[in-house]
Amino acid sequence: MKIKEIQNLIKFVAKSGASEVSLEMEDVKITIKTTGGQSPVVVHEPVVLPAQTVIPTIPSQQAVPADDNITSADEDSNLITVKSPIIGTFYRKPSPDKPSFVEVGDVISEGSVLCVIEAMKLFNDIESEVSGKIVKILVDDSSPVEFDQPLFLVDPS
Repeated sequence: MKIKEIQNLIKFVAKSGASEVSLEMEDVKITIKTTGGQSPVVVHEPVVLPAQTVIPTIPSQQAVPADDNITSADEDSNLITVKSPIIGTFYRKPSPDKPSFVEVGDVISEGSVLCVIEAMKLFNDIESEVSGKIVKILVDDSSPVEFDQPLFLVDPS
């Protein structure tokens, strides 16, 4: 279901005067509740989106600054970058009182949930498309992320 369709559904429910509407499709379940003069509240089940992966190529010979935050091309040449498939807010934990999905050094398999990205009040589980070991987490918890922004470095060996 597209975001525009969800927005139109919320507007329709708000204008109709209905107090609650539930919609269940194969990939999403949405419940819209309205209370008096307040705006509608959308409750949903998370939708699982696969993360995009890119195998980086070795960059051309250029000067690389000597900075602790920048790793050399030799170290990164065998790593896979897991990128954000959507724009939203990056969360390392399913909720504030739960442990993080993954930590540096964790071994992951294909289909493992790496993080959650919230987009328009929808929480999307981001799953790994590769197996390997988490080498680096590139985004701070509760930070905004852009489409195709690198999130994790994974060593597939």
